[in-house]
Amino acid sequence: MPSKLKLSAITLDCPDPLALAAFYQQATGLEPHPRSDADFAGLTGEHGLFLGFQRVADYRPPRWPDQSVPQQFHLDFDVDDLDEAEARLLALGASRPEHQPSEHWRVLTDPAGHPFCLVTKG
Repeated sequence: MPSKLKLSAITLDCPDPLALAAFYQQATGLEPHPRSDADFAGLTGEHGLFLGFQRVADYRPPRWPDQSVPQQFHLDFDVDDLDEAEARLLALGASRPEHQPSEHWRVLTDPAGHPFCLVTKG
């Protein structure tokens, strides 16, 4: 039987790795990686998942829901209360696109323009 793959890291392109890492650190409570710098920053989780942020010259943020600059992927976060989570993340610097595809989840964008979803369990 082939060995299983274990997801160990997700890395996002961005113009400012330290700023985007700070946003996600405040949003998730993940711990900053000690070797983060201006070109590559990271956060680590309790189960070993690493969330990285790498500087990209001439970065162009995704245009959601317009696909002229496609999102390519997005992150989903489980929350207990959509309104509370949205308000907290907007205060941290997230934005809320006008287009919302469902009343059962919320689409926000991080400070670098990456879309992500807030989803309630159940």
